[in-house]
Amino acid sequence: MKLHWIPVFALAFASPALAQADHTQHGPGSVEGIRNLYGIVKGYITKSAEQMPEEHFAFKPTPAVRSFGQLLGHITDSHYMFCSAVLGETAPASDAEKITGKAQLLEALAKSIAYCDRAYQIADPASAQAIEFFGQSQTKLVVLAFNMGHDFEHYGNIVTYMRLKGLVPPSSQGGM
Repeated sequence: MKLHWIPVFALAFASPALAQADHTQHGPGSVEGIRNLYGIVKGYITKSAEQMPEEHFAFKPTPAVRSFGQLLGHITDSHYMFCSAVLGETAPASDAEKITGKAQLLEALAKSIAYCDRAYQIADPASAQAIEFFGQSQTKLVVLAFNMGHDFEHYGNIVTYMRLKGLVPPSSQGGM
């Protein structure tokens, strides 16, 4: 089994618990709890992208994986997929994984984060609404949690890329 499926399976098993969570509370089973975690990871990803020198955006630890820039592009494109489902919109066209320049990638990432910020502003009662996502009925809260988990999964990749380039990732810098 490929390791990238672990978060998918974890969220699939967590889905019933999140769907049955009391959405009137402000804990981890609420939009506020998921929104707070999303706020952390979007900050880490953005700061990592800003910190990485442009000459390392083409860096791949091995030939079989995405470059640092492609990884940021993948995160950017995925934001639109997840958050458009929650918003009930057609995902905006994005092909950020093909962008090679740092400034352009930072701009594309910022736009995708702003787009997702709208989805994370959903009210708790609306978060229990079921939508179809990946061919299954999921609550909007579960899709938001999936997006946040996906971002953290790839932030883990970003940490490795940064360490290999002698950089300290934002989550290890303190102050967050």
